[in-house]
Amino acid sequence: MSGTLVLAGTPIGDIGDAPPRLAAELAGADIVAAEDTRRLRRLTRALEVEVTGRVVSYFEGNEAARTPELAEALAGGARVLLVTDAGMPSVSDPGYRLVAAAVERGVRVTAVPGPSAVPTALALSGLPVDRFCFEGFLPRKAGERQARLRETAGERRTLVYFEAPHRLAAALEAMAEAYGAERRAAVCRELTKTYEEVRRGPLGELAEWAGQGVRGEITVVVEGAPAAVPGGLDATELVRRVAVRESAGERRKEAIAAVAREAGVPKREVFDAVVAAKSAGPGTG
Repeated sequence: MSGTLVLAGTPIGDIGDAPPRLAAELAGADIVAAEDTRRLRRLTRALEVEVTGRVVSYFEGNEAARTPELAEALAGGARVLLVTDAGMPSVSDPGYRLVAAAVERGVRVTAVPGPSAVPTALALSGLPVDRFCFEGFLPRKAGERQARLRETAGERRTLVYFEAPHRLAAALEAMAEAYGAERRAAVCRELTKTYEEVRRGPLGELAEWAGQGVRGEITVVVEGAPAAVPGGLDATELVRRVAVRESAGERRKEAIAAVAREAGVPKREVFDAVVAAKSAGPGTG
């Protein structure tokens, strides 16, 4: 008979948030796969639990190589517990590959629900949470980061990002450029920890604040794009707004994207309006 893969949520800050079942699963697992075995030891000491099964490391650097080994153990009947440094496995953490391998072999996969920074930050943000999408970490390179943000510029759902503290200011500046400096957002820092802080405001103001230096674990929640206005702006007004931005020094591509966001229309619609106006010649706006 095949075994069971258990994905266990671990505290994102306050150890008191550990799920009650976590201690029992740690004690009873045949194998505990941990993103950081040192953090696992601290966790088990805090929970006053002894791990009797085999402990192996399972992190980004060895995830691909170790997955087949754990999948074979599962197929052989082992109960494998997967824990990451904080939060739920697979949510921007190792886990997806092992879950996919277990499912492929017909192995049962279950979870010990626990803390996660994503819903916690959403709930504290003060922004709409009825519909949201999780974007994880942005690319480190500026060009790739800006390209990713442009892809979501028209996204109506609330957006959630993880970010490293030393890259936060640059990320917020890029968001302000892609989404608009007035788009509402919340920076959630050190959630559930002693120095927890939620800073809310327009992206432009948050970027300026972050430029002074920020520490800790960061989750950023950003308001979705505004809905299109019924019977919205006509082509002439779209072209005029692009022209105003261009005269202020923006490149046409960025001006078109910004006007499309403001008007709540596809970029192609603004682009076509600009091309048509140019083709019509002077005097058309």
